[in-house]
Amino acid sequence: MKKETIVTRKWGDRRKGKTDWAAVDALTDEEITRAVANDPDAVPLDLDWSEFVLVVPAKKKAISIRLDEDVLDFFKSEGDGYQRRMNAVLRSYMLQKAKPKKRA
Repeated sequence: MKKETIVTRKWGDRRKGKTDWAAVDALTDEEITRAVANDPDAVPLDLDWSEFVLVVPAKKKAISIRLDEDVLDFFKSEGDGYQRRMNAVLRSYMLQKAKPKKRA
């Protein structure tokens, strides 16, 4: 099992970046529009937001579960989000079992 490093900071402690926020705040709307138009990485988004649907994830419930060590190690070895992936596998199994039986 990998040892995790936890980094804590005091409330309100800000890390210093290299951005000159005073210069950013001084930009006019026209200057920002020009900068975006000249930026090759800026991709215009022409989306019709009226067609989008807000999907709120289902509430999770914390439980304690006993798993075979090799099963847990496999999911953890795939990286962060192993609990989410385990949930997805269980959901897939549940949905397959919930399908109505076809008549022959």
